Amino acid sequence: MDIRGGDLSQQDPDGGATVEFVYRPTVADIEEALRARARRTSAGRAQVLLAPLVAGVAVVVYTILSDASPLVLIISLVLGVGAATWGTVRGLRTMARRMFSVVEPYGQHRMVADERGTVTTAERGSFAFDWTVFREYLETPGVFALVGGDRAAGVAVLPKRGAQDPADVDRLREILDRNLKRR
Repeated sequence: MDIRGGDLSQQDPDGGATVEFVYRPTVADIEEALRARARRTSAGRAQVLLAPLVAGVAVVVYTILSDASPLVLIISLVLGVGAATWGTVRGLRTMARRMFSVVEPYGQHRMVADERGTVTTAERGSFAFDWTVFREYLETPGVFALVGGDRAAGVAVLPKRGAQDPADVDRLREILDRNLKRR
């Protein structure tokens, strides 16, 4: 995969299509990817549902053991599960801000993808990923999110706004479909 410049958005030397995205990551991009992961993967759903479920069970057990009235049980359950749900949503936002704080110092990113994987060159560094690092990908209206697997928290975010040509979004989708499972 050549990342030295020139027109990489058409073909790589091996005859496969390449695409180039140039973007500056944002908190909103990362949050969109994390929300998609929370909705569409088993690990994400477990992460989001665990706190409200534990809060609900704890409230029910406590009110039963303390002989509280059904009204207290209902009010406590609504408040406990509501607070846990709010905390989970805030947790996703906090996670997005923390992930952004890691990638933000790298500045503008230039990602080139082909049949072998992706190479991202930023203002202060570069990194490459073979497709085997990721198990599947998610697509939202604004981003492609490459997910490392059920037990891996790794998520790579590729904002669609970084496409150099509107057709690059479709070309990247085709490359991802050939190499990863769509979720």
